Amino acid sequence: MTIRLLKVTGNAMENHNQLVARNVRRYRQERALSLGDLARRAGLSKQTVSKIEQGTGNPTVDTLTQLGAAMNISPRRLLTEWGSPVLVNRHSDTVGWESEKHWSTRTLDEVFGSGSVRTSLLRLKRETEFTVREPQSQGTLHHMYAIEGLVSVGPVEDPVEIGVGDFVRFPGDVVHQYFALSAHALIHVVTTVPHVRQFDPIIP
Repeated sequence: MTIRLLKVTGNAMENHNQLVARNVRRYRQERALSLGDLARRAGLSKQTVSKIEQGTGNPTVDTLTQLGAAMNISPRRLLTEWGSPVLVNRHSDTVGWESEKHWSTRTLDEVFGSGSVRTSLLRLKRETEFTVREPQSQGTLHHMYAIEGLVSVGPVEDPVEIGVGDFVRFPGDVVHQYFALSAHALIHVVTTVPHVRQFDPIIP
């Protein structure tokens, strides 16, 4: 996994550190881990973890990765706001698009609670070879709204075509497809993933 952080200063940096502090503390407490337990599992000093939870530390990507691994979560979750505060994602502030061979995505928001909700833009170009997407976690749903172009989306056995202004919701826990029928397409995607099982405390 590649994680890129925005370069921020002043109040923005302080807000960023407070967000990480809240998340590390919450995930640690959910797992009934002490500061010492988490530090030992992550291969960090107790002082380092304490500063991060106080919001006075400035953790690197490697440090977040170590903390995430120690709590069995994606490090991205430590950078995601919990709950539903007001969020503004300015075009000028975005870290940009992440590109694959035939499509690229831009994550707009990601929230974790009793499940997770990811909001993104999906940019597709017509493929020369038909490809499918593997099933995701049980209960996953994709909600798609076509902004540009024409696409074929949905379960491989029952796909639908949507064009500009059309909306479709379909299960993501089966083999499915996103396939551009026009030269280019742009889709607004909301993916919801329920947490079918809550975390149990980690027993040392």
